[in-house]
Amino acid sequence: MLPPRFIRRLVLAPLVLVLTVVAVITLPIWLVVVTAASLRLPVPQRRGTRLVWFALAWLTLESMALVASLGLWVAAGLGGRLNKDEYQERHYDLIQWFLSKVYTVAVRIFHLSVEIDEPTPTSDEISRRLTRPVIVLSRHAGPGDSFLLIYHLLARYGRRPRIVMKAALQFDPSLDVVINRLPNAFVPRKTAESGIIAEISRLSSDMDADDALVIFPEGGNFTPKRRWRAILRLQQKGLTEEAARARKMHYLLPPHPGGAIAAIDACPAADVVFVAHTGLDDLITLGDVWRRLPVRAEIKAKWWRVQAADVPRDREAQTRWLFDQWEEIDAWIAENRPAPAART
Repeated sequence: MLPPRFIRRLVLAPLVLVLTVVAVITLPIWLVVVTAASLRLPVPQRRGTRLVWFALAWLTLESMALVASLGLWVAAGLGGRLNKDEYQERHYDLIQWFLSKVYTVAVRIFHLSVEIDEPTPTSDEISRRLTRPVIVLSRHAGPGDSFLLIYHLLARYGRRPRIVMKAALQFDPSLDVVINRLPNAFVPRKTAESGIIAEISRLSSDMDADDALVIFPEGGNFTPKRRWRAILRLQQKGLTEEAARARKMHYLLPPHPGGAIAAIDACPAADVVFVAHTGLDDLITLGDVWRRLPVRAEIKAKWWRVQAADVPRDREAQTRWLFDQWEEIDAWIAENRPAPAART
């Protein structure tokens, strides 16, 4: 169960600072331990050392973000002006700074590369890029896909992302502090679908031209077991057409149309962007990351944009359209995903 906010502020945030200091002091010990644990692996595949360095970098950046958040809170009159545009922008700048540093660290430690296949914009499209809000519908698989997506929306496309997240993510202090000061939503694990849809509608309804609402219609990271359970639920609900289409998709969970449709209905002026990506799909659990993290982390992504005028408005047509797009993502993944990493 998630502790109350004031407890999280008084306990979890200082705990991160303490853990960072302890991690720095005990770093040589951790390096010895993980090196010993991975001696049977070839040197290039000794992932433990890389994971330790990344964890240390993450903790350090978390601590810096918390200190910066405290400074912004003080500068905003002890929080009284945090909802003003000036301080909202400063928090988006803080998120972009944090994610850019994480991205740089991942490039250096994991040799991360991200290749994005995006439409070649005309000069007219470039001039109109930030004249309408967008609703971003992305697949959900692999570690860090949401962080990379938010980073690119901020740094590459100049968007201000909004997202609905699991309430448990508030155990991360910097995420808890910064994200709760911006138009986002955390939903408890047992929240009814209607409650999640209500939050999506709320976030979508007042978007400005440079906002982007990010939704993962699958509802969670892809796993084969989740795929079969999702197909079974569709069958039990009598949605035979959707179940049949879901069986033909091998790399995706069938999309839940409710959230996407609610976002579109709440902001009919928004364009819709679909995001496909692949590269780290087989890294599902922490054990997978430990055993199969590749020497070079290569991610391929593709996105395409549907103008608001071309988005269906009838609910049945929207559902079929959403499945059409998901089938296109599945076909793209089949063509671009790397061979499964060998277990070591």
